[in-house]
Amino acid sequence: MSGLIGKKVGMTRLIKEDGTVLPVTVVECAPNEITQVKTVSKDGYSAVVLGLNKLKKPTKTKKFKNLKEFRIEESEEGNYKVGDLITLEMMKEVEKVKVSAKTKGKGFQGVVKRWGFARGPATHGSHQHREPGSIGCRAKPGRVQKGKKLPGHAGFKNQTLERVKVAHIDPSKNLICFIGPVPGPNGSTVIIRKN
Repeated sequence: MSGLIGKKVGMTRLIKEDGTVLPVTVVECAPNEITQVKTVSKDGYSAVVLGLNKLKKPTKTKKFKNLKEFRIEESEEGNYKVGDLITLEMMKEVEKVKVSAKTKGKGFQGVVKRWGFARGPATHGSHQHREPGSIGCRAKPGRVQKGKKLPGHAGFKNQTLERVKVAHIDPSKNLICFIGPVPGPNGSTVIIRKN
């Protein structure tokens, strides 16, 4: 198995025996249940679908709030069965991981906050303080180019951090600590993969 689904708890610090203080992000990884095993013969590739947070009112198609598919080797297909639990024990000897999550959503923002544009003049009758300025082209092509940096929805995008160091693992409490920050607000879903 190459990964787990967890929930970001927040940030704290760990103090080592030599007095060094480490800022860490705590992620809670409750046991993930295997909801589906995909095989080469049936689906064309080998994978395991994990589920976290069972719904109070499950439907025929959805029984978990969070689902994520992780690839496995073809030789490992027989090792996993639907209903088995995957715990944090699998990460015990891992030093670095890949962490993916959705960043904090910041709503509709202007170009100064969203893209870091400079402000316009503040005095001498200027009416252009936080506006983007000219955005158009000439008669040809006669439209605004695709990908232009303009106001819009900021944040809430998928972000992946690679080679994140594991500071501490507590399988009894289902907690794993990473050195430094992890994307997303507290309580958000985090995908942890082995590097």
